[in-house]
Parts: sequence; structure tokens; C-alpha cells
Amino acid sequence: MANKNNDGNSRGADAGVKSYAAKLRYARITARKARLVADLIRGRTVNNALEVLGFEHKRAASFYSGLVRSAMANAGQDEGVNVNQLVITDCRADDGPMLQGRMRFRPGPQGRAHPFKKLTSHLTVVVSQPAESAGKRRSGRKAKA
Repeated sequence: MANKNNDGNSRGADAGVKSYAAKLRYARITARKARLVADLIRGRTVNNALEVLGFEHKRAASFYSGLVRSAMANAGQDEGVNVNQLVITDCRADDGPMLQGRMRFRPGPQGRAHPFKKLTSHLTVVVSQPAESAGKRRSGRKAKA
């Protein structure tokens, strides 16, 4: 609780950029497998990301496709946002709890039981519209240095 006035959206140079998020909690896929798809679309425009996800043959691609569309719809509620210029700034797959909070067992050799986990994950996609003024400021800094 060191900084109570921080609203969570200000991140240094991106303080003026508004972001829109979509979350899917308790998705029935492991976070390790979902991170492979998350790494593919992070930093891309939303239209490019949807195109990549359409051709991706991993199960997490359908989860992230719905999340990107939901984040676009959330941004579309704001009238000043051009939905076609949105960029995926953050794309995460965090670990969720085990399904029903317990391990399962399958038969093993010689009458033994081998445990296994049915894992879930929390998927998050954050999109934002790149600011034109931020790009101009950065080019000015490079010229001075």
C-alpha cells in the first residue's frame, strides 16, 4: 500500500493511453500450453492476431480468439477508439486452481495408483490504442541524444 493514488492504468510513458481488458477465468487448459499461443499474439494488432489465431492448430487459439474479440468489443464501447488500430499490449496465461481442488488417480502397474492433475488457467488479453503523440515524443528524444 505504498502508493494509494495509483489507479493501475499509469505505467510511466504510457500514462495517457487507455487500455481495455478481457479475462477468461478457470479455462480448462494448462497455463504452460496457453502461454505458447499468448507469445504468438503479444504485440500484434488485433486484426493480425485474429488472422494468426485462425490458422493456429492449438486448442488455446480458440480461447484467445474469443478473448481478443471481447477486448475489441469492450474498446468499441468507447466512442473515441478506432477498433482497427488496437494493439495487444498484454497477453497472459496465469495458473488457476486444480479442477475440484484435488488430484485424480489412474491405474498403475501392479495395482498401484498414479496421481494426475486437471489444471485450469486464467487467461487475460489487454488491448490499447497507440498514441500518435507518444511516438512524436520518442523521436524527439532520439534527436537530442
